[in-house]
Amino acid sequence: MGRRVSTHGGAPGAGRRRGEPVGRYLGERDLNEHRGAAATQTAEAPARLPAGLYEPETARVAPHEPPPLPASDGGGRSVLEGAFGLLGAVERAGEAGLTRLAAECGLPKTTAYRLLEQLVELGAVERSRRGYRVGLRLFRLGQGWQPHPGLRAAARAPARRLARTTGATVGINVLREGQTLVLDWTVGETPAALGPLLDGVAWPWFTAAGKVLVAMACPRLPLGPLPASWREECEEIRARGVAFDREELMAGVCCLAVPLYGPSGVPLASLSIMTDPAHSLERLVGVAEQTARTISAALRGR
Repeated sequence: MGRRVSTHGGAPGAGRRRGEPVGRYLGERDLNEHRGAAATQTAEAPARLPAGLYEPETARVAPHEPPPLPASDGGGRSVLEGAFGLLGAVERAGEAGLTRLAAECGLPKTTAYRLLEQLVELGAVERSRRGYRVGLRLFRLGQGWQPHPGLRAAARAPARRLARTTGATVGINVLREGQTLVLDWTVGETPAALGPLLDGVAWPWFTAAGKVLVAMACPRLPLGPLPASWREECEEIRARGVAFDREELMAGVCCLAVPLYGPSGVPLASLSIMTDPAHSLERLVGVAEQTARTISAALRGR
């Protein structure tokens, strides 16, 4: 029979039978020291990940993926700024090649290429014969923008009824950065002259759709030099609550616009009716105002 050691002396574990647990022959102090030594050894020798599980120095990028980009382009600008700069250049050009886009944005061609290829992967940009163009995903994102969360929904049905009733083309428009942006079209019996206008989504601010908002809301926008007649026209728009464009923007196209009011009582968009000179704009004012009241009431939750 082996003799057990005192809990206060002797070599740790002395007298322990072979195969018996250490704890039976270690005193409390010795046991704590034993555990502490084991913990120290574990802390000094950190666990190693299995080979090949994560080795960034040898990580490979798939051939179809552009290599990762640094946080900046080397000129102090962030990668995000570079990407948005390229998106703006693509939008302005319609379609453009790498050399032109890189030069316009002041980026090295290698950086511009990597950014563009990542934008292609995200669907924001598409490859084309001439280089790159705006992608479908960016178009869809843009279609969802509106200055008020319920504007499109509130205006859709009334605008379509107005187009059916008058046979004219009806638009919902907002002012941004000194331009009239068209959020939505409802095409009526559209003459051929309206074709070029319907292809775009931005007009100068001095269309009827923009003038009624400038006059009624008085936004602080970079409108540029105002014509000498604007003060008198602005007062008339405020007095009547309607703006006209009689072939001022394009020959053969006439337009009237009325404001759409949001919950705060401030105009946030305009309703426009476009037609040809054979139709009287004055006769369309009443139905336009009625439709605008319906949409404004929906925006205010009434």
